[in-house]
Amino acid sequence: MNEQRRGVMFGAAAYIMWGAFPLYFPLLEPAGAWEILGHRILWSLVVAGALVLIVGRREQLAAILRNRRTLGLLTAAAAVISINWVTYIWGVNNGRIVETSLGYFTNPLVTMLMGVIILRERMRKLQWVALGIAFAAVVVLTIDYGRLPWVALVLAFSFGTYGLLKKSAGVGPFESLAVETAVTAPFALALIVALQATGNGTLSGHGALHVFLLISLGVATVVPLACFGAAAIRVPMVTIGLLQYLAPILQFAVGVFIAHEGMPPGRWVGFAIVWVALVIFSAEAVHHRRKVLRAQVAPLSSTGA
Repeated sequence: MNEQRRGVMFGAAAYIMWGAFPLYFPLLEPAGAWEILGHRILWSLVVAGALVLIVGRREQLAAILRNRRTLGLLTAAAAVISINWVTYIWGVNNGRIVETSLGYFTNPLVTMLMGVIILRERMRKLQWVALGIAFAAVVVLTIDYGRLPWVALVLAFSFGTYGLLKKSAGVGPFESLAVETAVTAPFALALIVALQATGNGTLSGHGALHVFLLISLGVATVVPLACFGAAAIRVPMVTIGLLQYLAPILQFAVGVFIAHEGMPPGRWVGFAIVWVALVIFSAEAVHHRRKVLRAQVAPLSSTGA
């Protein structure tokens, strides 16, 4: 098996696991979103820290801790991803799985918009078209829901911000997650202790299986990240960009066909518009990459003759 095919398999595994989270988080009930967040942070720190030691990334971790700029970026990233995590968990456990999928469907478009606004990147014509269509979809869904789809918007913008911060930091996934979870771990521990002290925690009194599932949040968080990291170094980013739709597709399917969340006609129309925008966005990205590759090959072929 060649490296690119292995990379596609790693990428697909990562996004399938992320897409299956709506089946996993309800198993943690009666734990609420904040308690799940606290345990996710703490046990992810344990797993990520162990991986840093196992794969020999201690020097890279030490370099992060010495660099104030990088440490500041990862601290901000930790705050943003915590918002993303707790919003997603709350949405899944409160009958809004379909809306969470909308957040991750629109995330590539939101990330593109943030690149224009913050990084001053230039968008091509069809990218603007895709973004305009996505905006129309939000309007349609707002009318259907009778409110802004705030869960989807918080997820899309928080994950987009997280991506920009991680891109600016430019560090490896394991040491990055170790730093991010270490920064938020004191707050997570305080949260868990407070919930237990007030009788609102579920760490005790709900059986060994419940405790095991809470602890397994660390593995459930880090393993998909490891698969994603393995994919990112083996396949082009365009391929990663196409694979990322696996997660919201699975989330949407879980919400509609397993959780039986309501999908009135207006909501179907809104999602259909989003999917049209994503088809345009993805097709344009693939076409642009091929065009760039042809332009790079042309001078080589002419000089090689």
